[in-house]
Amino acid sequence: MDLLDIIEEKRFLGQEFLIWLWCKSEERGGSVAVPSRGDVPVVFEKHMLLECGEGPECEKLVCRGLMTELKEARAGLALGKRPEQARLKIGSEEREYSFTLTAATLEFRSMKLPATAGADEGGGNEREGLEGQILERVALLEEGIDLVNDLFRVFIQLRVSDRWNDELLRLRRWISSGAELAAA
Repeated sequence: MDLLDIIEEKRFLGQEFLIWLWCKSEERGGSVAVPSRGDVPVVFEKHMLLECGEGPECEKLVCRGLMTELKEARAGLALGKRPEQARLKIGSEEREYSFTLTAATLEFRSMKLPATAGADEGGGNEREGLEGQILERVALLEEGIDLVNDLFRVFIQLRVSDRWNDELLRLRRWISSGAELAAA
């Protein structure tokens, strides 16, 4: 089995993760509990790509825009479509990360990092200032990735536990309520 086959076979985990994260975020008023971090703010921004089917029969639905509130995406879930990409904003105001997460590979795209302190204004070494900025950005990137990894770890621990069946029922009710919301 080559890498592409493995990615395709495990794609459902990333899709389930996005659904779970979205549901948990809405259930808890925009945050998800992470044991090692406390409540982590998670917001699904107004952009999501849903897919249904495989190969040439694959249907894609892009939901975006300021007024959508992702109602179409919630309705799409009820019709059997699964999230393939979602635009997320994670973290607090002082450390906020914005990025697109791809479900199949958990790939980050277009990550916007929190603002950095910037270069020293006065007579410091310009090269050292630039190196400091680069190192700070690398540290922020690692911190953002670690944050998503912690969220995924919570999901996977739940996914392999005995509590998953109860969580799955809760997710199905949430998806059904989204279809009702979109119809209203």
